[in-house]
Amino acid sequence: MEDTGYIGSPERVRVLDGVPEALRLLAKAGYERIVVTNQSGVARGMFGERDVELVHAELQRRLQAEGAAIEAFYYCSHLEGCDCRKPDLGLLRRAVAERGLELSRCVVFGDREGDLALARNAGLPGILVNPIAPYAGPEPLFRAQNLLEGVRFWLSLPEANPAPIAPAGEAPLPR
Repeated sequence: MEDTGYIGSPERVRVLDGVPEALRLLAKAGYERIVVTNQSGVARGMFGERDVELVHAELQRRLQAEGAAIEAFYYCSHLEGCDCRKPDLGLLRRAVAERGLELSRCVVFGDREGDLALARNAGLPGILVNPIAPYAGPEPLFRAQNLLEGVRFWLSLPEANPAPIAPAGEAPLPR
């Protein structure tokens, strides 16, 4: 989504160019698309958790209209004092457990320092998708102009497409 500050209203949702195509490419490659986000606007009293859920529902509606989707949304509504606020690993661990994912087969795409610090803290590759904001955080695996460029880069790497790990006769595990 376009970052327009604290977004507590579905009317402010703007899907960036190339995002639906990037999500379709990830889906085709067998990746689950999961959003892990800090939403401190709730703790600041700017909007409620229901507003965050409405924003996520609107984003999902717009993506589905383009043949793309997000499998799950996880958000931290706190300012501090929790293990779920990025770059801490609480939400990522929860997503991995609830979705039955194999952490070592995950990748983080993000537009700010906390996202790439989350990747580093989890031992995952991180791809920066923010061409305009100043960035002085942990060096990402790749600096992309947008999500589509980042996804294309990732999917071009051998480690992005390892042999499926699943018992004989069963479908490959989701990534």
